Amino acid sequence: MNSFQFPNQTNYYKGKVRDVYSIGTNWLVMIASNRISAFDVILPRPIPYKGQVLNQIAAYMLHATEDICPNWLVNVPAPNVSIGKRCVPFKIEMVVRGNLVGHAWRTYASGKRELCGAAMPDGLKENDYFPTPIITPSTKADAGHDEDISPAEIAAQGICSEAEWNQLSSYALQLFARGKEIAAKQGLILVDTKYEFGKIGETIYLMDEIHTPDSSRYFYADGFEERQQTGERQKQLSKEFVREWLIENNFMGKEGQTVPEMSDEWINTISKRYVELYEKVIGQAFVPEELSDEETQSRIIKALGELV
Repeated sequence: MNSFQFPNQTNYYKGKVRDVYSIGTNWLVMIASNRISAFDVILPRPIPYKGQVLNQIAAYMLHATEDICPNWLVNVPAPNVSIGKRCVPFKIEMVVRGNLVGHAWRTYASGKRELCGAAMPDGLKENDYFPTPIITPSTKADAGHDEDISPAEIAAQGICSEAEWNQLSSYALQLFARGKEIAAKQGLILVDTKYEFGKIGETIYLMDEIHTPDSSRYFYADGFEERQQTGERQKQLSKEFVREWLIENNFMGKEGQTVPEMSDEWINTISKRYVELYEKVIGQAFVPEELSDEETQSRIIKALGELV
């Protein structure tokens, strides 16, 4: 996918997965590419339909949570494109964890019982539920790795005020509860996720994307308790399987390591897993739609014209 030029375009930013165009001072065009990243590295080959999957899950979830807090989304003119309000972002990601997994589990297994200022009780096994979901914020790094940060450090660095922190925390926990409800209807458990927020004037908006496999981890609910009791690995829907494959092939994004060869068969497998995730998470059949760059651009320009 090439980069585009739009009327009144003021900025262009190429993220790991998304291309973001600023239009004037009020609008953003966000294009979800088929790029895939792991360990903060963009892998060398794109995954068919991944951008459409991510964009359409995010749009579905943003609509399903718009009664909780305002969000940035205004229009989805093409399968992998969202247009919305441009916010001034808070420089933190609100990571909400319902289960002891991933980074939280690695921290816990090392003997620590606190993560980003949030207490983790003794006696838990990997993947167990926390008594109540915890918030473990991280900094939004412009480059390199995001880093853990506590609410006390957020206040000390002036990233947001106490009132804003309380509002962000409240929104994040409510969004997570709604995400868990939506997941439960589909036989899934929303395990952990992250949210990004920004402001327009004094109003806080939910930004970016939510509850997609790039920002969230899902377990299958069926058999979860049995697997916990027997110590089996949980069945999950996320891109964790890509990370696991990379680790097995001696790649964790460290200096001197090379991304392993990605065969056509493996690319196809990843694509199918993303489509499965779409269908499982929102309970609708995935309808692949491939547009030319010209058609995508023309739909975006038309949608932008309707906003002015």
